[in-house]
Amino acid sequence: MRFPHPQTLDRYITRQLLWGLLASTVGLVALMWLVQALRFVELVVDRGLSLWVFLNLTGLLIPQLVAFVLPVTSFAVVQMVYQRMAGDREITVMRGLGLSAFAIARPALGLGAGCLLLGLVLNNWLVPVSYSKFREEQFEIRNRMAAFLLQDGVFTEMGNNVTVFVRRRDADGTLHGVLVDDERNPAAAATIFAAHGDIASTASGPRVLLENGTRQQIDQKTGRLDVLSFAQDMIDMSNNAKADSTRQRDPDELSMAELLKPPLGNVATQNLPKLLVEANRRLASPISSLSFTLVALASVLSGAFTRRTDYLRPTLAILTVVGALVLQLAAQNLAGRNANLLGLIWLATIGPGVIAAVILFAPHRAATPPTASAQPAEGV
Repeated sequence: MRFPHPQTLDRYITRQLLWGLLASTVGLVALMWLVQALRFVELVVDRGLSLWVFLNLTGLLIPQLVAFVLPVTSFAVVQMVYQRMAGDREITVMRGLGLSAFAIARPALGLGAGCLLLGLVLNNWLVPVSYSKFREEQFEIRNRMAAFLLQDGVFTEMGNNVTVFVRRRDADGTLHGVLVDDERNPAAAATIFAAHGDIASTASGPRVLLENGTRQQIDQKTGRLDVLSFAQDMIDMSNNAKADSTRQRDPDELSMAELLKPPLGNVATQNLPKLLVEANRRLASPISSLSFTLVALASVLSGAFTRRTDYLRPTLAILTVVGALVLQLAAQNLAGRNANLLGLIWLATIGPGVIAAVILFAPHRAATPPTASAQPAEGV
């Protein structure tokens, strides 16, 4: 009888793992992308933003979603493929051929290592670049394009300190019943009412031309309300855009070099303790793919042979992965408050994999064929 070569078995298992990983990752990322994209549908339906801008904006979230789901999908695929092989007695046959636990687990370990490397590339290069671009596009839409996306009867924030209300907007862009609340200068905050208005785009940003209105402002010295009527007034929104153009960047947008040596002025002071946590998270979280792969392998390949369907070990594996993810989030929050607890991030990431590897590859867990007690009785 001719037995299959170990490399043939590796290719057979690897092919199933790769197809399963591709299908599950694409499906889960598509679902999460759809949930995220729903937040921006209003820009297309109500505000006239082009479909291309919508797809370009939401597409920048995909690398971050892939990096997030990769550890989970790698665990799920290894668990399902090896569980199916165990149910079809393929694992029993491999053990009967003398294959060790490591030889059987080799394709899954290769998959976990590949996901680890892919996660490192995503976390340390592609995700920061794409997320930074996403925030810039989002900022551009909300602050500089907001003037051209005004809706009838809706208060629109144009930056952090200017709010505009328009009662009606004609097809040619003419505004009717305009209210502007301008608080860019706290010492001279003003509320402006105008019968008509128009928006003009300039090289320095959008400007609003108001006609037949009043400007109301509180005198800080006397506390009196000053009312100024005007036939025509111009509000330069570019000042607001410039004030916000040096926005403070999130830790997720920074490169690894910037996390270790933050750029002055671009990061909020309160975020500085979080930068070291973010750097450790980017290096540690990809290891979860390999760690969770070991958990799945331990749940299938460890333990005595049984002819009954075993639900306990897969359930324990799922609970272990869920618990590890919760511990990772808790460790990141704790480390953000106390840098001495950074080691908890690595412990929560590597710990499950180390324990699973000991269970799987320890000498007393060496793969053995089914014992005589598990064989069917002869002569019955």
